[in-house]
Amino acid sequence: MYMRFFGLKQEPFSLAPDPRYLYMSKRHREALAHLLYGVGGGGGFVLLSGEIGAGKTTVCRCFLEQIPKRCNVAYIFNPKLTVLELAKSINDEFHIPAPKVRGTATVKTYVDALNDFLLRTHAVGQNNVLIIDEAQQLSAEVFEQLRLLTNLETNERKLLQIVLIGQPELRTMLERPDLEQLAQRVIARFHLKALTAKETEHYIRHRLSVAGMTRAIPFDRRALQRIHQISRGVPRRINLLCDRVMLGAYAHGKYTIDQAMVEKAGREVFGRMPNSTPPERAPSARGTGVGIVIGAGLAVAVLAAFALYSGWRQGNAPTAVAVTNPAPVAASAPASAANVLTTAASQASAVASAPAATPAAATPRALSSAAATKPAAATLALRAHAANASQPTDRCVLI
Repeated sequence: MYMRFFGLKQEPFSLAPDPRYLYMSKRHREALAHLLYGVGGGGGFVLLSGEIGAGKTTVCRCFLEQIPKRCNVAYIFNPKLTVLELAKSINDEFHIPAPKVRGTATVKTYVDALNDFLLRTHAVGQNNVLIIDEAQQLSAEVFEQLRLLTNLETNERKLLQIVLIGQPELRTMLERPDLEQLAQRVIARFHLKALTAKETEHYIRHRLSVAGMTRAIPFDRRALQRIHQISRGVPRRINLLCDRVMLGAYAHGKYTIDQAMVEKAGREVFGRMPNSTPPERAPSARGTGVGIVIGAGLAVAVLAAFALYSGWRQGNAPTAVAVTNPAPVAASAPASAANVLTTAASQASAVASAPAATPAAATPRALSSAAATKPAAATLALRAHAANASQPTDRCVLI
């Protein structure tokens, strides 16, 4: 859809294992060299493992293109088979005619037919390679049968070369004690790791170039770095992410792809991404900031109220005349204090919500004095008020 928009002739980030798009990093070259070595290694097992989407199948397709012409290949891509099904599948891949037997064919029937085929092709100078993809899904019984197939040999060499391709679990399986005999027959093994940040950039440039791009690539430097972080250097994840972000750029008519566009495409493809804040936590962060502002305003109101109340007590303390009738003063004090607190709180809220350009507009003198009061002074006033309130009214201090 976006090919003509970016001047491309083909889809650059297709998930199909097209050998033309194989980026031969140092690791990929070593992996291919191990496979080619295994063809002429005289039989046994060759092991190629790697993370999901690291490019194992693509390397294998490239290996098939470079394999010698006088080499017969059987490719098994569905390893969830029984021993009998595996033997039949191998014969079908080598185009071995079905054996004519009475009743139901057994594993021995297919193995005998395979042995005859291997001897005939060896006599005319041909090699035979069996490739099993996703080999980590093989059962222990099938592994044992594969080991027995490597016993088909002549005095000079083994007749069948077996290539096992799978995920990292395959290496763990071959470390089991019951597969020790098979593990000892592995003549070459290689683990394909993810791409580095520099290799990721070269990988993207390589695929765009193969697809026909002649101008500068649309990704800027920060976008390329973020692609590596999100994809973790796995080629399949790189393809998914780049395909989606280029589609988004085409939809918005943009020829340059930046980091923000990569972030958006990454969330659409993978959901939560490394080194990024989860989307569900963003509202919580904004709510925290609003809570801090509201809490600060309430704290100012409370401090102003206590300061005003302290000033009111100093200006309205009982005199010598009031001592003769202390009860009315004591009775009216709580109500007056409540009124002062309410008034001060409302005034402090108004000041907190007023624009910063007019801080002194219609501000009471007492409120300005309270705003200038330090928190320590307000705390002392609160303690004095609590001490006085705990004393009986007939013990008021005369001024």
